[in-house]
Amino acid sequence: MTKLLSLLIVAIMILHVIRPLGLPGLKKRSDFWKIAVVALAAIGITAALGHHAGG
Repeated sequence: MTKLLSLLIVAIMILHVIRPLGLPGLKKRSDFWKIAVVALAAIGITAALGHHAGG
């Protein structure tokens, strides 16, 4: 699940650099780092939930 989420986030970041998404806070190409911050949090939560459920 974490790998799939990572690939999805990278794809969104590449699309944003090519053409900004236009969402609030993501109007400029240079805002792609905000996607990375959210992705780190999402991957961390996913990993923590997966680790918690497994043990």
